[in-house]
Amino acid sequence: MEESQVKIMPLGGVRENGKNMYIVDINNSIYVLDCGLQYPENELLGIDIVIPDYAYLRENQDRIVGVFLTHGHADAIGALPYFLSEFRVPVFGSEMTIELAKLNCQSDPNAKDFDDFHVVDARTEIDFGDVTVSFFKTTHSIPESMGIVLASNAGSVVYTGDFKFDQTAAPGYQTDYARLAEIGKNGVLALLSDSANAENPNETASERDIADDVLETFNYHNGRIIVASVGSNILRLQQVFDSAAKTGRKVYLTGQDIEKIVDTAMRLHKLVLPEDDLLVTQEQLAKLAPEQTVILQTGRMGEPIKALQRMANQQEKGLGIEPGDLVFITTTPSHAMETTVAKTRDMIYRAGAEVKAISDELNSSGHASKNDLQLMINLLKPKYLIPIQGEYRLLSAHAKAAEEVGLTSDRIFLTAKGDQLVYDKHEMVLSGSVEVGNTMIDGIGVGDIGNIVLRDRKVLSEDGIFVAVITIDHKKKQIIAEPKITSRGFVYVKANKNLMHESAEIIKTTVQANLDNKEFDWTHLKQDVREKLNHYLFEQTRRHPVILPVIMEVDPRRHKPKSKHKKNNQPAKAATDETAE
Repeated sequence: MEESQVKIMPLGGVRENGKNMYIVDINNSIYVLDCGLQYPENELLGIDIVIPDYAYLRENQDRIVGVFLTHGHADAIGALPYFLSEFRVPVFGSEMTIELAKLNCQSDPNAKDFDDFHVVDARTEIDFGDVTVSFFKTTHSIPESMGIVLASNAGSVVYTGDFKFDQTAAPGYQTDYARLAEIGKNGVLALLSDSANAENPNETASERDIADDVLETFNYHNGRIIVASVGSNILRLQQVFDSAAKTGRKVYLTGQDIEKIVDTAMRLHKLVLPEDDLLVTQEQLAKLAPEQTVILQTGRMGEPIKALQRMANQQEKGLGIEPGDLVFITTTPSHAMETTVAKTRDMIYRAGAEVKAISDELNSSGHASKNDLQLMINLLKPKYLIPIQGEYRLLSAHAKAAEEVGLTSDRIFLTAKGDQLVYDKHEMVLSGSVEVGNTMIDGIGVGDIGNIVLRDRKVLSEDGIFVAVITIDHKKKQIIAEPKITSRGFVYVKANKNLMHESAEIIKTTVQANLDNKEFDWTHLKQDVREKLNHYLFEQTRRHPVILPVIMEVDPRRHKPKSKHKKNNQPAKAATDETAE
């Protein structure tokens, strides 16, 4: 039988944090591995979340076999509702992962009716003819995390998903080492392996040590404790519940998102309440003494840091941070969030509370350390390694760790989004790339925010907007009304009357010059006003506001504004330009 042709292409998750999505194309059948989102960084002004670009999949949607999920965190399943609103293909994952995926889809009107979900486990094998898909247990901060194996006659492509090795892991979180050795023995062509913690040379703290630290923190603090955690970190939720029960505290869950996750995990027996009355309502919370309470803050879509900022600013009704509180950050934010976390800490201290982060004292992470990555390579013995999930320096650190255990640099590929790795004729090579961008979600808008809009938002946030309105009579070549100037976020108008007066004179001079020109053109008029104002304002303020000229034309016979096209004597509209320069 002719050897299978294998192509591997990341659509997200490389040279960035989150947004995991990888395509494995075997004999022209596409297997999609994970479908995650990314929380925006500071420069993405106003953007709620970022999801992968599906353009390549749209062009090849008839070849998609299905989506295979590793675990139930947002970086693996968060973009699924947007994906399923376009692509109606089967989705495979563990029971816990599928239930959380369904929960995600319920809030999307275009995906809530999707019902082609399939529950699999570490014993499942799915035969697609020339490819067999199977799974293996991994250790992560959510139960039933699994890696994925795509086996063909060219060898297996293995995707680890998020993982770490922890010898003290509880049932439901344990790695199947024997299965990993078996996969390695059968021959691994390519390993796509988690790099999010690759720079860490030290052993990651065990979850048993973390549980002890949570309990100790609850014991030593006499006031109210606000715990910040990722909503889908089921293991951390269990540790918080256990410690609260042991120290005589009750737990209040903030928001419907976390309540749904807790209900789902309890229904599947993945989360256990040590006491029946452990969870309280906000009304019950108000009646408890501070030393009897724990507020579990997970934030919208499971992102707790911004929710803490709102609490510190007293923007959460009845849940503001108060003097005497301890804010216990039990999540380990990515490096890209370090500035935001530092700012959040400062806001909490200003509110009179203390801050403790679990990462201050323990090397805590749900991702593999350098030693874990090397162990995974030694167990699987891949022919090729493709570091994934992490910024470039993390991928590079993973590559160096792999070289230390014998993989040569020509067997390691540090890919970018859209790079196509092709295995054909017994060798894997980088065979070009396709353009893959980001799809940004803002409110209900999907993909309607691009670089131009973000640039304008950035300019508006830095230098503001300057709007100039003037009314003319084109036929008589006259200015009918003095310019009216409005400014927001640029300068304080009342304190800058000379600037406004000079700007008005420049507008009048420029407009009159254009009216007197035989080659009068509306576009040229607006551009001329914009350029003259931009030059003057920069000279005076060293700022570049967004300048929006609004040119009105009137018909003196009717004393009503009318459009520059003068059709049917209709009342005029302003001749505006929405393109900011």
